[in-house]
Amino acid sequence: MASVANKGSSLVSALLTQARPKLNVFMKYAKVELTPPGPGDIPAIRDGIARLVSGARTGAWKNLTVREAWLNTLITMEVCFWFYAGEVIGKRHLVGYSV
Repeated sequence: MASVANKGSSLVSALLTQARPKLNVFMKYAKVELTPPGPGDIPAIRDGIARLVSGARTGAWKNLTVREAWLNTLITMEVCFWFYAGEVIGKRHLVGYSV
């Protein structure tokens, strides 16, 4: 039994040693990418929304390449799927709400 415990502890130690660099990289990017927008980000968000609205009004979306249009479609589909997944998790049913 002691040999199993020694093997288990050495396995966990090796796993932590190998995972630590990847975890450090993940934490570095998570601190930057997963933070909510701050007050300094509001002007950039406002400019982005203004560019989106002006592009829709002027028809700039007609000048996209097929690659850009396909990427925009995939991003829109991803946002819709994540929204739907959140709805399913929130209502705890695949279809409909419990009344």
